[in-house]
Amino acid sequence: MKFVVQRVKHASVKVDGELLGHIEKGFLVLIGITDTDTDVIADKMVKKLCGLRIFEDAKGKTNCSLNDVDGELLLISQFTLCADCKKGNRPSFVHAARTETALPMYEHIIEEAKKYVDKVEIGRFGADMKVELLNDGPFTIVLDSNEIM
Repeated sequence: MKFVVQRVKHASVKVDGELLGHIEKGFLVLIGITDTDTDVIADKMVKKLCGLRIFEDAKGKTNCSLNDVDGELLLISQFTLCADCKKGNRPSFVHAARTETALPMYEHIIEEAKKYVDKVEIGRFGADMKVELLNDGPFTIVLDSNEIM
C-alpha cells in the first residue's frame, strides 16, 4: 500500500464537473492498494498518516499533526501508484488490487481515517477525477507499507 501525502492549503476533487470533496488546510492523500494489502496494513498506514507531524508549530518547526491544526483529509484512490515500470516503457499494473478487493479496502481506509480526523472528504473510486490542490511548502511524503510495517 502506498500513500502519497501532500500537505495542502486547500484541495478539491471533481467528477464530470461535480464537486465531490473539498478541504482546507490538511492532507491530500493519493492511495494505491496492492493485491497483498490487508486491513491490518491499512490500519497501520492510517494511524501513521494521521500522526504525521508535518505542520509548523509556533516556532516554525514541523512538529504538529493534523489534529493539532484542525486539519482535514481528502482521500483519493489511485491504482497507478502500484505501477511496475521495471520493464519497457509501458507500466504494468499486475500488483494493483482488483476492484473487488480495492474498493472495500478504500472504504475501510476512509472509515479508519474518520476515527482520527473530523473532516474526511473523498473522491469516487474508479472515476476519471480532476484533483486540484495548493501544495503547502511544497511538502510531499510517500508512505509505503513495505517500509513502515
